[in-house]
Amino acid sequence: MPRRGSDEPRRGSARGTDATRRGGKPDDSARAERASTGEAPAERGFGISEARAYTPRGRTMRERTPRTGRTADPFRPALQVVEGGKPRNARRAPGEEPKRAEAPQTPPRATKKAAPSSVPGPRKRTTAAKASAAAKKAAAPRKRAPARPRRPPRLMDQRRRLRLGTVLALTVFATIGIRIVTLQFTESPAFAAKGLETRLDRVVLPAPRGAIYDRGGAVLAQSVEARYVAVDPELATDLPKTAAALEPLIAVPKSVLMTKMAKRKQPGGGPSRFEYLARGVSIADGRRVEALNLPGIIVDRDEQRQVPGQDLAASIIGFTSQDLNGLEGLEARYDELLRGVDGKRVFEVGQGALDAEIPGGYNQETKAQPGSSLQLTIDRDLQYMVQRTLFARMQEAKAYVGAAVVLDVRSGEVLAQASYPTYDAAQPLKSKPEDREDTATSFVVDPGSVHKAITISAALQEGAVKPTDTFMVGPNVIKGDQRFKDSHTNWTPRRMSIPGILAYSSNVGTIAIADKLGKEKLYEYQKKFGLGTATGVGVPGEASGALLPPEDWSGSAYGSVPIGHSVAVTPLQMAAAYAAIANDGTWVQPHLVKETIGPDGKRTPAAPPTRRQVITPETAREVRTMLEAVTTVKGATGVHAAVDGYRVAGKTGTGSRVVNGKYVPGSVASFVGMAPADNPRYVIAVFAHVPAGGGGEVTAPAFHDMMGYALTHFGVPVSSGKPPNFVVYP
Repeated sequence: MPRRGSDEPRRGSARGTDATRRGGKPDDSARAERASTGEAPAERGFGISEARAYTPRGRTMRERTPRTGRTADPFRPALQVVEGGKPRNARRAPGEEPKRAEAPQTPPRATKKAAPSSVPGPRKRTTAAKASAAAKKAAAPRKRAPARPRRPPRLMDQRRRLRLGTVLALTVFATIGIRIVTLQFTESPAFAAKGLETRLDRVVLPAPRGAIYDRGGAVLAQSVEARYVAVDPELATDLPKTAAALEPLIAVPKSVLMTKMAKRKQPGGGPSRFEYLARGVSIADGRRVEALNLPGIIVDRDEQRQVPGQDLAASIIGFTSQDLNGLEGLEARYDELLRGVDGKRVFEVGQGALDAEIPGGYNQETKAQPGSSLQLTIDRDLQYMVQRTLFARMQEAKAYVGAAVVLDVRSGEVLAQASYPTYDAAQPLKSKPEDREDTATSFVVDPGSVHKAITISAALQEGAVKPTDTFMVGPNVIKGDQRFKDSHTNWTPRRMSIPGILAYSSNVGTIAIADKLGKEKLYEYQKKFGLGTATGVGVPGEASGALLPPEDWSGSAYGSVPIGHSVAVTPLQMAAAYAAIANDGTWVQPHLVKETIGPDGKRTPAAPPTRRQVITPETAREVRTMLEAVTTVKGATGVHAAVDGYRVAGKTGTGSRVVNGKYVPGSVASFVGMAPADNPRYVIAVFAHVPAGGGGEVTAPAFHDMMGYALTHFGVPVSSGKPPNFVVYP
């Protein structure tokens, strides 16, 4: 490399070599010649040879000047090459004006003082030469300044494109990065849960249903071990063939089985892997299903509702579905308490050929909570005896419907409650719906003459009459547009005592007593004795009956209401009313549930029954004594209800049955009584809808059988005294 200040041209430089190659002179001689002729130096091109002589700073050795500062653009020579090879500021002749299109030349940067050079500098032009050049310039036509090159579009600028591309790339990468972070940290649990959901299998863990016991702990209904048959729809094959094989074993129609075995989606997503086909299948039938080895069919442990007594207290207990949900009776009323809460096991399974539980995978189990049990007030042995007696007597009388209720007068406990007809609670679907009704609470009737005890109790309590009063009783009496007569007709009016009115069930005498009492007071005592309101014994569908308010009485109501017509009651309501008379005037709410037994064995007594005083104990004793005349007076209506060794008080009745607010053909025979009359323990009410006949012929004998067994069963001592001698016609 030539040293600074040397005259030796640099390798590759155009100085000297270029001119010589073109046949010209060296630079110094050329400049001298131009100076002698006065000719201005001509603009010359910026050839490739000079481009080779670029220094690292982008200038030729010829153009390089001492550095005077950093204001000059170091990239200007490179731009000149791009623009055609001409320098931005070509040399001009002395005195020549710079062209408009060209930018002014940047002053050289200050540099250190250079060493003297042996190359001679340019000769100064003389005044004559300058004048000659100026004249030539003026004479020559002035060249038009070249047009300024049009500025290229912005997007053709490489720097702009680079910036725009960088911004776009950064935007794309930033968006992708933000989305990745969102998926990883924010939405990752949701996607993971959805993925896990498709791999989960669920199995229900049935909760053992509570049992129902009688008052002594005897089982009335319980759950026993059985088998369930289920299906995994994803594994089941040849559905018609599978359904045909299962139908005779589990007693489910083929069409139903086909529907249950069809593939379906779960509500949360994913295929269903478990569907019940039948529950409560016997162990023997379950083994037969297993022996078929059908794909996708599952047989496992289950429970079945068992009713050992079959029809024993069936109308009270009710029954359950195959899924062990209570449908009728106490099973339905206390379903939530009895059934408990099913458990659930959720576990992760593989896919395809690895369709099995994944060891160590997701596994969550919620244990089943067994249901509580009920202990009833029912006595199993008494219930059996009452049902058998009722059935026999109803068959004998060709009755349509019958009911019997046994109450403990002191506690209000229902010791027996029977219906006719009845059904087998173990096979409820084989019976008619009307056979499954609990007639003791749903059998709505006109009570008839059993209502007379309420009329006389109210009159005695209010002082409208006294126990020793007598009444003139004729063959009939007219109230409004209706004539009321007695079954024991007194063709000649005679005075009768109140016990005599009850013994012969005199309608005329009872209406006379009610006239002294008044309709408002009679209505008041009807409500106090519990008529017109459901007892709340606990059986679903209990009827409330109906009363006729005083403001709605017509002229005939003064005769019909006191003797038990224009009144709608149930057998249980009348039993509770007589129990109030037996319990020294205190009405106690009848109830069937004695206590509940939790899964842990803890016993919780039922809520205490409602109690209210209706009449005073003195009035109650007077009424009980008068009611004994019904079973002791010769020719009385209830002599067939008498029980040997015990004093019995009660009343017969003959009424009508009400269905949908209308009377139906036939009559309702009834008897409601208590024993021992001197110290009552139990009240029994027997009602029967028969084609014809009264309480004395149909229901009094049934009462006799039931009460005799109850007194003996519970060991009640025989009565020590004898009933009084009643005078019917003083």
